[in-house]
Formats: sequence, C-alpha cells, structure tokens
Amino acid sequence: MKIVVLDGYTLNPGDLDWSGLHALGEVTVYDRTPAELVVERARDADLVLTNKTPLRAESLERLPKLTYIGVLATGYDVVDVSAAESLGMTVTNVPNYGTDSVAQFVFALILELTNRVGLHNDSVHGGAWSASPDFCYWRSPLTELAGKTLGIIGVGRIGSRTAEIAAAFGMKVKGYVPRTKTLPAGSPIELADMDEVLQSSDFLSLHCPLTDDTRELVNRATIAKMKPTAFVINTARGALIREVDLADALREGRLAGAALDVLTREPPEASPLFGLSNCVITPHIAWASREARARLLRQAVDNVRGFLDGAPTNVVRPAGAK
Repeated sequence: MKIVVLDGYTLNPGDLDWSGLHALGEVTVYDRTPAELVVERARDADLVLTNKTPLRAESLERLPKLTYIGVLATGYDVVDVSAAESLGMTVTNVPNYGTDSVAQFVFALILELTNRVGLHNDSVHGGAWSASPDFCYWRSPLTELAGKTLGIIGVGRIGSRTAEIAAAFGMKVKGYVPRTKTLPAGSPIELADMDEVLQSSDFLSLHCPLTDDTRELVNRATIAKMKPTAFVINTARGALIREVDLADALREGRLAGAALDVLTREPPEASPLFGLSNCVITPHIAWASREARARLLRQAVDNVRGFLDGAPTNVVRPAGAK
C-alpha cells in the first residue's frame, strides 16, 4: 500500500513522528509539492495526504490508482470533493484537533488589538519609558473586554469554545448559523440572525467553512451594517473576506481594526491590507501549536487505518450530498 504525503513540512517540520503512518504502508513524505508535480508524485499512490496542496478534478482524473485522500486539516476546500466522489475516492478530514489552539489564538489577536502589548514592549525597549516624564504612558487606546459583544459567525466546535473564553472575559456573545441549531445547556451564545450579529458586535469572529454561500461574507455591504468601532477577527479562511472592501473600511474609519490569521492567497504576493496600522496579520498559525499538530497527526493516521480496515471515519461529502 503506497502512501504519499504531498506537503508534510507544515504539519511536521521535524518535531513529530511519522512512524504511525509508516506502520500502515510504504510512505513517501514530501515537504512541499508544487502544482505541476502533484500528478507525478501521486501517480503510483493508493492513498494521498495533503494539507494545502490542491487536488482538483484535472489532477484526480489522472490518478487511477488513488482510492483515498486524507486532508491534514479541518477545512477541505483544497480537494474537489465532488470529483473525488465521482471517481470512487474517499475523502476524510480531521475536524477537531485544533479547537483549543484556534480559540486561544482568537483571543491572542483580540488582546493584541485592544492592548497592543507588542507595540508597548517595543517602545519600552526603544527607550520611551526611560525617557518618559510620567510613570506610565500608552501608545494606543486600551480597551476592556468585559461588557463588549463578541459576534460569532459559525457556531461549531471552535466557535463554541471561543464563546466560552469570551464569557470568562465577561463578554456577551451572539452567534449566527445558517440553519436551525440547538445549543447545549449553559452555552453563553445567544443565537441571532446575521444582521443582528453584525449590528451588535464589538468584535466579529469568523468560524464558518468556506463555501459558495460564505465566500466574501465580509464585504462592503455587510461592513456597512457594523459599528465603526468594531473589529473583525478571522482565523478560518481568508476568502471569507473581500480584502479590498475591508482595507477601504479600515483606511476610511468605517471599522476600528482587524486581526487576520488567514488571507485569500497564501502565501500572499501582495494584499490591500498590507501596511495598515489597524490591521494585524499573522501567517496562518492559529492551528499550529505542537499539541494541536500532534493530535492532527494521530487522527490522520487513525483515519487512514479506518479506511484500510473498511470502516472509514471523518468522511467528507460534496455540498448537498446526503
């Protein structure tokens, strides 16, 4: 059984162990695979694992031996799932490995926007405190979270965990999902329609998958419904935001700020958001704590084992499939 990992470096740059996967077949791990080498490297594979290397229909059609695609992430938009299903390929993902890490990172971003710890650290090391005539100073407004409203778009595992942390800060939480959902007893989330979430949020955090319905969800029209003092947080998928519209709003004072761990193009060649002082951007690392990556690798191996045993787990289906 030949197993190919197309882009293993991001998941495991050397601090984790591939031995669990090696126990299941003949494994080849590539650190990275450019698009033009996908077919060549996967041609003889029975199973392929990918994190962010796209597997589109035109590639899948040229891989007749391939029976299984394991996505090394929760989001699986890198795979043409409809094409895979039509070709008899099983696709799986890893849905819950990063819940705590991502929710924690949401608040790292929120706290950077509201307290600007990095900015003040740099100023102290640059001599500003030593030269100050006062015992303290601040370079930007400091904002208390208690009593503020966090709006959450997408109330799944990560959105729900983020809400719990928000409640610990004394925040109110409103959540939107596009379908009927029953929340567990004691959930701090008040479900509301999209307009109410947009209009009431002091912070808007995105936790929904990227689909045709959610692409560019944050755009000029939705931003117009938000408070000019509000902040946008995105740790989900970059294409949930129309970046040029967000940049215009930040530049023109129609939003107070944004903190993004994801962009539409990754790595970015350029972005209208670059250079904006009220926009924090990190390189898609909310998921990447060692603890979360170790869980991801264990679950990915379990997914492969389940498939080989004839009992696949975490199978994803095309949109609308029953």
